[in-house]
Amino acid sequence: MIFEREKILIEEFLAGSELAFNELARKYQPVIYAHCRRMLGNHMDADEVTQEVLIVLYNKLNTFQFKSSLSTWIYRVTTTRSLNFIKKKSLRKFLFLDDDEARVLHSGDDVANDYENKTRLENLDKVLQKIPVKQREVFILRHFEELTYEEISEITGKSTGGLKANYFHALKKVTELMEDEK
Repeated sequence: MIFEREKILIEEFLAGSELAFNELARKYQPVIYAHCRRMLGNHMDADEVTQEVLIVLYNKLNTFQFKSSLSTWIYRVTTTRSLNFIKKKSLRKFLFLDDDEARVLHSGDDVANDYENKTRLENLDKVLQKIPVKQREVFILRHFEELTYEEISEITGKSTGGLKANYFHALKKVTELMEDEK
């Protein structure tokens, strides 16, 4: 379930090694950011929640019970924090203007120089913000993170049947909305 190196790093961190946590943070920060970016739809919010998740990991890593993979636990924390951020933001009803420059999904690919891909990603990003949060969550975990329904169920605590239904509806809406964006 958990990789031996990660287990060693966790144990070293719990024994007081800041370097061990730094190594885990360097490994997972890009994954956390990418997931937040897709859930939240913009760089500033994703960056804020990524930092929050890293703080939670630092403070709560001692509660990790090695019953699942570390990445599953991190996805669970990241998803929960992203959903909480969405709820807080909607409750406050602040109006934020999106920075068009920050609309490109953060990834290792060099899509910034490819205008067509950049436009497609911007359109997908806009579309994802239009679908319900539960559908968005399943769509992102399944489509972008390429997780199985069982892994998503472990992260979200929802049944695989419900997840499949949410994914189906999300895929249908995303397809329709992407056609409208053309």
